[in-house]
Amino acid sequence: MRIWVDADACPRVIKDILYRAAERARKPLILVANKPMKIPPSPYIQTVLVGAGFDVADQEIVRRLEPGDLVVTADIPLAAEALAKGGHALNPRGELYHEDNIRERLVMRDLLDELRGSGIETGGPAAFSAGDRQAFANQLDRFLARNER
Repeated sequence: MRIWVDADACPRVIKDILYRAAERARKPLILVANKPMKIPPSPYIQTVLVGAGFDVADQEIVRRLEPGDLVVTADIPLAAEALAKGGHALNPRGELYHEDNIRERLVMRDLLDELRGSGIETGGPAAFSAGDRQAFANQLDRFLARNER
């Protein structure tokens, strides 16, 4: 099992949690981004640099993803593709996506896109909080404990 990170949009504090978790669990952690990133030296942590462009990092993650892998992303379509390939998806606020909730998230995302396209202000996500950080760390720990091998 590998952990894939949609790294361009991932908060730094979440990356730090992931670095520690990869070391502790001895799981490969791959950060995919379209700009170079500094990572701690570790045999478990690596980066994949992709070209600039819309969804290029997402496409690379989906291309390399294997069943059982975990994708860390706030991107709902990427999470849906990860689930469709037999993977798992966790957002940086600690929500583990699954078949029951991903359809709802896709519908809501499409609705909000449609509203924004018609000129309606929908606002954005709430500011990232310490509670979000803790929820992510807790959910990641539970996931890794269930998937130890």
